Amino acid sequence: MRAAAIFAAAFGCAVVCVQAQEPAQPSGRRAARPNLPDWEFATTGYWNAPRGGDDYGSAILAANRGPLHLEARFNYEAVHAQSAFVGWTFSGGKGVEWEFTPILGAVTGATKGPIAGFEGSIAGDRWDFYIEAEYVRDRSDETSSYTYAWSELGFRPAPWLRVGLVAQRTRAFGGDRDLQRGGLAQFTHGSFTLGAYWFNPGSSDQVVIVSVGATF
Repeated sequence: MRAAAIFAAAFGCAVVCVQAQEPAQPSGRRAARPNLPDWEFATTGYWNAPRGGDDYGSAILAANRGPLHLEARFNYEAVHAQSAFVGWTFSGGKGVEWEFTPILGAVTGATKGPIAGFEGSIAGDRWDFYIEAEYVRDRSDETSSYTYAWSELGFRPAPWLRVGLVAQRTRAFGGDRDLQRGGLAQFTHGSFTLGAYWFNPGSSDQVVIVSVGATF
């Protein structure tokens, strides 16, 4: 019931906030397309509500200048962990556009070690696919080294609305389920995006995530 209430509240708030159709926003972690020469920034905050566990917040900050991609994450790889990355975006396509960003970084805090990964997206018309993956080598405990992944398949019935499927592989929530699947909804108004993700609906491993993001 709590998860349904959170999801419904996010949906209702987004519908009220959307006054008119807005241009589609770039998918993925980048703040802007890689052909823009000036600095662009994006920040997204998440509230994670796992069933049977403690709610907690997390955040992702991104800065881009042309193809250069900088990123910082808080409570992403694990609760009480912080990570930072640098990457370079390759892109192309007309009609169907693609982006691929190899990233290198490190994590400290509850998990410590180097990270190698990538972020990629492909979009055409109203459909898009986004994926990010990273391998964390935990220096404090080799058995805790892990491959994290997040992917989204999205559809835009309107420029301001994106719905679709989402999956992730993570250890942040504990439990026995390694791969989590669910649905997503995102609502964009100007430079702001409100999102809701519902993983493993109705199960004992259910997780609801609500996000608020902005680009500037």
